[in-house]
Amino acid sequence: MNRGVVEVFPGGTAALDELLQTTRPLRVKLGVDPTLPDLHLGHMVALNKLRQFQDLGHRAVLIIGDFTALIGDPTGRSEARPRLTPQEVAHNAQTYLDQASKVLDSDPARLEIRRNSEWLASLDLSKIIDLLATMTTQQMLAKEGFRERYNQQQPIHLHEFLYPLMQGYDSVAIQADIELGGTDQKFNLAVGRDLQVHYQQPPQLCLLVPLLVGLDGVKKMSKSVGNYVGLTDSPLLMYQKLQSVPDNLLETYFNLLTTVDVTTLPPDGRARQKQLAFTLTALLHGEEAAHQAQQDALNLALGKTTQLEQIPEFSLAAVNFPIRLTQLLKQAQLCPSTSEAQRQIQAGGIRLAGEKQDQELTFTEASGLVGTVVQVGKKKSVRLVP
Repeated sequence: MNRGVVEVFPGGTAALDELLQTTRPLRVKLGVDPTLPDLHLGHMVALNKLRQFQDLGHRAVLIIGDFTALIGDPTGRSEARPRLTPQEVAHNAQTYLDQASKVLDSDPARLEIRRNSEWLASLDLSKIIDLLATMTTQQMLAKEGFRERYNQQQPIHLHEFLYPLMQGYDSVAIQADIELGGTDQKFNLAVGRDLQVHYQQPPQLCLLVPLLVGLDGVKKMSKSVGNYVGLTDSPLLMYQKLQSVPDNLLETYFNLLTTVDVTTLPPDGRARQKQLAFTLTALLHGEEAAHQAQQDALNLALGKTTQLEQIPEFSLAAVNFPIRLTQLLKQAQLCPSTSEAQRQIQAGGIRLAGEKQDQELTFTEASGLVGTVVQVGKKKSVRLVP
């Protein structure tokens, strides 16, 4: 249970071991705000930990933050998040539920799914005032993101102060025994403990898990950065991405995303990459799909693939033309940045329809690209579709 846990507070792992001795099933909370439509492996770190509690016989409480998403988590932000519409939140929430089921046990006896609009939407002004009275402005400004923005004289909107309080109130509403969160969520999880005490409940134990570094080996995994592996990526695309994980991150990925004993891993880095790619593709898509993806990736690397349906697709509908080749490579998730795309072009690692491209190109419209296969080296390929 301690695998992949950065911190347990208060009391450390001893407090967790003691709590796990209880004779009743514990209520273990994980909250996710549906601010984007897709989950990626970075989300899977906490979902895996939640699944471990399920396997021990405890009850996972997955909270879809459909109400808090309307505010937007200010954590790590240099400015307020754009506010989503209720329609956007509803759409994203449904996709989250579908994707989380790839990791969690969906048995109703082991999984409780709640939307925090159930209790937050009905809070009247007197209850909101009661919540606000539990925390001072000084305490809010101690939160890292707020402190930095205040020091830099960047605007902090009053509604942002409500976010930690409302996320914390989730713990009160579902009477959480344990809450999981990334290391960037420590402040919010601690607020949940304080509010439980305020409302005369036993305070939850908090488990922090690390933020997963993305495929670029530098920044945390993020769709906006383009260094991510989506839970809904096709088996071949997932396999291709994962067999390119930097060597120095392989053990971390195995530790946080799988149950593989890292002491049993082969010494060769390339073999480790392939094992990681197969293991996670099988976990999320099934072994048959993983074996097929492995073979398809090999065929692509050898230039043997003639069946276009085996190659992942990228829709040009989302592309704004004219577009440079480097920008296209980034948008298609073939390169994490335009600078890396430029490096690949200069190194002769880019092929369009089998032809090597050694200079920057600009495409004025989609029609000339539809059906084209774009390759980066021997590991990544997409077929451009309308």
